[in-house]
Amino acid sequence: MIQTKIYSAAVGTLALIGGAMSYDKPLHVYAFSTPAQTATLQPSQVSSRSFQLAQSTVNTAALEVAVFNQINQFRATQGLPRLSRNSAIDNQARIHSQNMASGRVAFSHYGFGPRIQAIAIPYRGASENVAYNQGYRDSATQAVQGWLRSSGHLANIRGNYNLTGIGVARNSRGAVYFTQLFILQR
Repeated sequence: MIQTKIYSAAVGTLALIGGAMSYDKPLHVYAFSTPAQTATLQPSQVSSRSFQLAQSTVNTAALEVAVFNQINQFRATQGLPRLSRNSAIDNQARIHSQNMASGRVAFSHYGFGPRIQAIAIPYRGASENVAYNQGYRDSATQAVQGWLRSSGHLANIRGNYNLTGIGVARNSRGAVYFTQLFILQR
């Protein structure tokens, strides 16, 4: 696994990891992918009182919208079509961000294959970007800008996809976790 950390003088930490996987064959694999993973995570596995309390101090829905808008604005500058959000994809992205924030899974793409299968949308390609940061005034912009500066994440953002889902979660230490899934519907 490759993990990049960028430290900003007493401002915060940003970490990124990106990966991709396709239905037929790998489209682009950057850092980590889990094509052979068989574990499944159920929504009931991600709730805890301390996690819910931490969530209440940050507007995760607003951060999700900010990521969505920034990614689509970037795609427009590249002459690419807008992505549409899908609630089933959002749900899987949120579960993964919640699992990373709570420590149930490491900051990674663990469970990517089962996550995509759980969406239950016929697809030709899928990829995922994840990030976390802490101490930034605009966490969403930090995550998106980090992805745009990384060739693997940028390839996912520029990819031939039409659907997306975004999930954001915050842990009790103030770290904000982002997951964006990209899907090309069959």
